[in-house]
Amino acid sequence: MTKIPALIVAMALAAAVPAASEKRPLTLDECVALGLANSKGLHASGAAVEASAAKAKEASAALLPTLKLGAGYTRLSEVPPFEVRLPFPAGLPFPMPEKFVVSPNYFNNLALRLGLQQPLYTGGRLRAGFAAAKLGAEAAELDLTRDRAELIYALRTAYWNLYKAGEFVKTIEENVARTEAHLVDVKNFFDQGLLTRNEVLRAEVQLSNVRLARLDAADAAELACIRLDSLLGLPLDTELEPATMIADAAALEGPEAAAATAGEEGDASGLLEKALVRRPEPRAMDFRVKACEAGVAMARSGWYPQVYLAGNYYDLRPNPRLLPAKDKFYSTWDISLNISMDLWNWGATARQTEQAKARLVQAQDALGMVKEAVALELRQCRLELAGARAKIAVAREAVNQAEENLRIARERFREGVALNTDVLDAEVLALQTKTNLTQTLVDAELARARLSKALGQ
Repeated sequence: MTKIPALIVAMALAAAVPAASEKRPLTLDECVALGLANSKGLHASGAAVEASAAKAKEASAALLPTLKLGAGYTRLSEVPPFEVRLPFPAGLPFPMPEKFVVSPNYFNNLALRLGLQQPLYTGGRLRAGFAAAKLGAEAAELDLTRDRAELIYALRTAYWNLYKAGEFVKTIEENVARTEAHLVDVKNFFDQGLLTRNEVLRAEVQLSNVRLARLDAADAAELACIRLDSLLGLPLDTELEPATMIADAAALEGPEAAAATAGEEGDASGLLEKALVRRPEPRAMDFRVKACEAGVAMARSGWYPQVYLAGNYYDLRPNPRLLPAKDKFYSTWDISLNISMDLWNWGATARQTEQAKARLVQAQDALGMVKEAVALELRQCRLELAGARAKIAVAREAVNQAEENLRIARERFREGVALNTDVLDAEVLALQTKTNLTQTLVDAELARARLSKALGQ
């Protein structure tokens, strides 16, 4: 029997084992684009915009004439025809009927009607209704812009949280490797009788704690990836790898962003004015205030007459306007001017006007609250960004100091002039400073994203 070469067997076994799933690299821009494309919430907001636009078109149609076509068939119950009796004297030389039918009855009625109606004056109700619907559609479009900005901020937040979780895992893995190397040194000293068993146990406990921290960090990274997968509309088991590093976009660029951290009152007021113009929330609320003003005009229209012009074209069989009736289609038409006005409705119009005015006051107060919220959010974001950027240099310096402290502690320990606890404490300090730096960098990116959203960019 021919023997199968060992290399072929190994290749076959390798092909039979499914390859481990690779992480999908994803830049921040790709993350935002994919999230916007797959968001169901944003799609629903777009549908709301379409509905509002259709409602505005419906309201505009009320200003135009309406044309209606109708047809019908009616079967009537049989009744005696309309007859007239004539009092002819008896004994005439020729026979005369005692009665004759003036108008015969037809029990099958067919009708065809074409009607046209045009409102001439409604006290401003129709025009105000169209204005309110159009303003509502514009507000809905701004709501879509707001939802888009909120989604972009959520995507950026989830992206940088995933980046932070991954950096935490890398930092802790480095600490695990260094702690394992230190444990080797401690065991060597123990074997040489230079350290006690207690020092070995102390190093082993430190290593166990760091390994537990690595497990927690890995779980946190997996949860952060799942959250981002959910926002992106991807399967929740998709493994993502952030391809945009903090160093690629850590600095806040642009003249407005630089002024945002300067702190001058003039710059602050100028930024607030620009934010109020750019932000969709105050603009949408302003449209809703105007829509409520149109609602007041609609309510007041109940005090004015309603004037309509109407015209109809009929093709009837039989036509009741034709006497005597004939069992055939006959066409007629009419045109009318209709005027109606509520003389007394128990104050319904006044109550409707009061409700509309109250809604207007609510909208005006809501607009003021939105402007105050924008000013507060902008102020907070400027302070957060300034604080986060100031912390970065301090955190970097702390990392450098902790690394140098660890290096000196390990060298002194190998030379026998430092304690085991000195090295372990230096390891903990180095780990803490590195995680603090990562947290500070991510906080700066998140503050930058919040400021961008607050400025309406």
